[in-house]
Amino acid sequence: MMLIHIQLLGTGKKVSAGAIAGSVVAGVVAPVLGILLFLFYRQRKAQQNALLPSSKESTRLASTILMQKVTASSTQAGIASLAAGITVDKPVEFTYQELFNATEGFNITRKIGQGGFGAVYYAELVGEKAAIKKMDMKATQEFLAELKALTHVHHLNLVRFIGYCTESSLFLVYEFVENGNLSQHLRGTGYEPLSWAERVRIALDSARGLEYIHEHTVPVYIHRDIKSANILIDKNTRAKVADLGLAKLTEVGGASLQTRVVGTFGYMPPEYFQYGEVSRKVDVYAFGVVLYELISAKDAIVQSTDGSASGSKVLVYLFEETLTAPDPEEGLKKLIDPKLGDDYPIDAILMMTQLAKVCTEEDPKLRPTMRSVVVALMTLSSMSFGI
Repeated sequence: MMLIHIQLLGTGKKVSAGAIAGSVVAGVVAPVLGILLFLFYRQRKAQQNALLPSSKESTRLASTILMQKVTASSTQAGIASLAAGITVDKPVEFTYQELFNATEGFNITRKIGQGGFGAVYYAELVGEKAAIKKMDMKATQEFLAELKALTHVHHLNLVRFIGYCTESSLFLVYEFVENGNLSQHLRGTGYEPLSWAERVRIALDSARGLEYIHEHTVPVYIHRDIKSANILIDKNTRAKVADLGLAKLTEVGGASLQTRVVGTFGYMPPEYFQYGEVSRKVDVYAFGVVLYELISAKDAIVQSTDGSASGSKVLVYLFEETLTAPDPEEGLKKLIDPKLGDDYPIDAILMMTQLAKVCTEEDPKLRPTMRSVVVALMTLSSMSFGI
């Protein structure tokens, strides 16, 4: 039986009877979603096998042409652009008293989230806004693993690590990104609708952060829980990849390995969800799902109209159904986020859709690297109002 660990950041409110009931419902829904994903991958395989050779070949050709264009320009433009985002800061070792004072004694009013290994508090430290993760002493192994990883990753498009403390409890301190996450901007309330240009920029920023941990760190790190909720948006609508620690960063070489499955339903590729095989292509697949979210503003698991889990569909499958229909462009228009209105270039939408499609190929060998994804998005950004 696979163990699925899903880490969520809450609002810090007290647990209510409704929340307890929600947890019980989640315990029932999770297995149903597991079966849903299994059936999706099986149906997807059957559908691919049923394709006529000419149709299958044309789909492969379109993907190949796209990635050839990407590869041709990646050597110079991609590397130069990515290197510009790398930053290096030495983490600060704080005292417990400093953190205690900055959070008003870890007051409940300062609590902004709850993770799998501790609570997160808002504070102001060393002249800047910060988020402090307070971890139990029992989580020493997880704390050390995250601390080790965070001291190796420094990039403009990753949430910046500020420092740590090991007095009384275990603490990790990050920059505070104050404009919510991508999921909230796409589907929440109280946020202005994202323009198409902003969506492309967010995709490019996030891809750069992922490309950095895949290609420019020693050892290589894999996030394993890429999703719209883990992409934070700052006041300038620039994106930073968050939640880089704990069990979600895995040190690997070039090949895949087997590990305990952690992550979020709807973003997991088949080789990882079914067999626990992890490689950098796990993040590529999840990023492809995020691209589909940017286009449609739909969840990775699209709920049925009656709200039942049994009638839900995987977002990847919805797009695949559309792309294999007789008139894919017309079907795609029905999936585009209505908040965009008509203010988008359809050619750019089609290009991002094709990029998401190759990212979510069932065979990990057919998925591009994040470096290729970055360069494709750089090309796309030049088409989207010159951002």
